Amino acid sequence: MPRTAYFGPQGTFTEQAARGFDERAELVPLPTIPEAVAALRAGDVDFACVPIENSVEGAVSATMDTLAVAEPVVAVGEYVLPIRFSLLVRPGAVAADIKTVASHPHALAQVRTWLGRHLPDARQLAATSTAAAAVGVLDGEFDAAITAPVAATHYPLTVLAGDLADEPDAVTRFLLLTRPGKIPAPTGADRTSVIVIVAHRPGELAAMLTELALRGINLSRIESRPLRARFGEYRFYLDFDGHVSEARVGDALAALHRRSQEVRFLGSYPKADGAASVAAPGTLDSDYDASAAWIATLRGEEPG
Repeated sequence: MPRTAYFGPQGTFTEQAARGFDERAELVPLPTIPEAVAALRAGDVDFACVPIENSVEGAVSATMDTLAVAEPVVAVGEYVLPIRFSLLVRPGAVAADIKTVASHPHALAQVRTWLGRHLPDARQLAATSTAAAAVGVLDGEFDAAITAPVAATHYPLTVLAGDLADEPDAVTRFLLLTRPGKIPAPTGADRTSVIVIVAHRPGELAAMLTELALRGINLSRIESRPLRARFGEYRFYLDFDGHVSEARVGDALAALHRRSQEVRFLGSYPKADGAASVAAPGTLDSDYDASAAWIATLRGEEPG
């Protein structure tokens, strides 16, 4: 049975995502994202499930920073989870009793309007996770917690309100990480993720993106994070359609490797939405094979 570390404690959205990847897995809750990934790197678990981005609050910086340093890990799957929250209190409590409400900052941001309307006088406090906020309610540290619905199954608290979301279509994307090795086979609906550090000179970012555009590769996400030891310089996180086994993707990665200070491969894996990764005319594997054969004839080389 595989063991999967996840950003805990029990009762987080990440737990729900980890179960979505594999209901049979033994789940190991850890208090922070770096600790979950460290357990994977150390070989204590087979996988780690972490959030990577939210449709309302954007990228999860702790995950991005953790993926960028230390031993490489790669994503082998993604899971997109609709986000709805519950308001948990100690048994017997009512809305008038709530002076403080706690949650992860991303969660508080996604119910800010609801809290302003229903609990305008309650002080909002940050917790390390939605489930940690529930634990804080149990311990008397907070009066209420904004949590994932699954938290109500783990903690003896009362659901005072449910199905909370300022944005009804909000989702969070999660990655299932493992140590480098065999990657998932291409499905035709794949995503590739990399981290790139380019030279700090004019035009390098545009040149990086041009390597993808020239090969007809659809860039679906780009984020930047600072290089902590070099103020004013950044690493770029790229998600784009396609699989490393495709000629166009492999060729683009090779070009990025040639011209960049560093390229870290974060995996090629099936997209959660199943949308096909369509190659533009002239960028199919057969097109690359034909052009390579043509070059071989120019060089007087034997076919094959």
